[in-house]
Amino acid sequence: MLAVVLTGWYAGFIIAAVVIVLVVILVAILLTLARRIARQAAAIEEALDQSRWNTEPLWDLAMVNDAVGDIIEHASVLRRSLEDA
Repeated sequence: MLAVVLTGWYAGFIIAAVVIVLVVILVAILLTLARRIARQAAAIEEALDQSRWNTEPLWDLAMVNDAVGDIIEHASVLRRSLEDA
């Protein structure tokens, strides 16, 4: 009779142990994936910083174009004034 009463407890302990093992496995998988994502995010951040550094002169392109336009305009005015003289 005692064996019948304890069988439920044994089954409960086995089920609880299986559940705990599954939870530990899932948490380990999640931590591994989080570590991998963190490494990839760091690599992506480094690549973005490098691309920002490489393309930074492009922001000055509009200013250079305006300056060249002004130079051409002033040169044209000067040329016209020299032709008139």
